[in-house]
Amino acid sequence: MSSPQTARPRAVFLDIDGTYADHGLAPEAHVEAVRTARGLGHLVFVCTGRPLSMVPGHILDAGFDGVITGAGARVELDGQVLKDTRFRPDLAALIVDTLDKHHAAYILEAPEALHGRTGVDQRLRQVLGPVFAGRPQHDGVLSTDVDPLEDILGPMQYSDDLRGSSFAKVSCFDSPVPLTQLMDTFGPEVGLIPSSLSALGDRAGEIFMAGTHKAVGIQVLEQHLGLKREDIVAIGDSANDIEMLEYAGIGIAVEGGHPAVLAVADRVTPGPAGNGVALAFAELGLLG
Repeated sequence: MSSPQTARPRAVFLDIDGTYADHGLAPEAHVEAVRTARGLGHLVFVCTGRPLSMVPGHILDAGFDGVITGAGARVELDGQVLKDTRFRPDLAALIVDTLDKHHAAYILEAPEALHGRTGVDQRLRQVLGPVFAGRPQHDGVLSTDVDPLEDILGPMQYSDDLRGSSFAKVSCFDSPVPLTQLMDTFGPEVGLIPSSLSALGDRAGEIFMAGTHKAVGIQVLEQHLGLKREDIVAIGDSANDIEMLEYAGIGIAVEGGHPAVLAVADRVTPGPAGNGVALAFAELGLLG
């Protein structure tokens, strides 16, 4: 899929966590790279697994042409919503009932808010606290003083009954039963990928609408804007980035990323602490 280096207009799709930013903080070099590339006529989009409700405003302040959130479930261009897909109400209720039956700790992800059962915040603090403990406060490039737990819990709305909630994805952080064992209950319309927090193992993961992934969101913009596939660039590091790197004309993986992402990538770039997005933009000739 590799294309030669060129300065022709490109459309770049950036994952947030572990790619453009680390725990919601982006290095200044990444912010400037986005602004410079757009100033030269390239299009730059956020393409994240996070719901819109969990995308910090300071991330978007860099200025992007559009935002794909929910791992392809929602697509927005210049404030216009082109796609907003969610689980059917009956399937959503089945997922909630099943997770509750097995006493799982989970978050329902929607563009307007994150939804959690009353008290789940305390359980998430217990489960995730040790995972985030010992994380360096400064790494030399990024000031990592943002509390990753608050990054997750900040947009939360709590309720004793979530069966009527409208959502596009579920992040499960702690299930006494491996999530893979629950998939038959949900049927073929539901998919599962591992959590980006690998330390949580098979008791955690992301439950999503089968057939919905980041490349689907990219295709919406490709068709709407008349983009050429060979001019699409995607940069990511996690399991939910596999499809978009495969689809892009140039797929760039972040060093140390998920093995399957590295396997499909055309090239590799450093993580946020190494200004990897800015380096990739420069190598592609997007910065002039």
